[in-house]
Amino acid sequence: MINRDELVQIGQFGKPHGIKGEITFLFNDAMADLIRHPLFLICEIDGIFVPFRIENYRIISNSAAYIQLKNISSDREARILANKEVFSPKKNLEKNIEDDSFTWDYFIGFTLRDERLGKIGRIVDVDTTTINTLFIVERENVIAGLTRNLMTNEEILIPAVEDFILRIDENREELVVALPEGLVG
Repeated sequence: MINRDELVQIGQFGKPHGIKGEITFLFNDAMADLIRHPLFLICEIDGIFVPFRIENYRIISNSAAYIQLKNISSDREARILANKEVFSPKKNLEKNIEDDSFTWDYFIGFTLRDERLGKIGRIVDVDTTTINTLFIVERENVIAGLTRNLMTNEEILIPAVEDFILRIDENREELVVALPEGLVG
């Protein structure tokens, strides 16, 4: 059983967003870096603290995100959580502060997709040898020939910048970004 003294409030749910169970999650600016990659959020329901697994989320500002929780698949179900306080275990936050355990390597194997251009390729490595961290993305190209098409792979470098990230879909292993125009040709 989860006890209140083991938790710290990190935000509050707002209203449902859409009809598929997404809900607005409002959080304190000071907590933003600590909650960018949580696995679970905890709410108090009928006096019991209940953990909810995060399936997907989209950051919409420095203090808000749209969250899709496992087993919450309609706006009716999401309304039950509306305006409820959201908690995280203190030990998780303390660990994140001490270890700074999140790294860009987490995204190796993810598909990189731009909101305008569509699929860019698969993240195969991360380069941290320069001042700016870069995703190394393997991109498939089709070269049209007279008698057949030839598939070639090329590696391109994409800056790993948190501000470019629109959403992370862990189930699909997909990173959706908004890249500056002209960055990918």
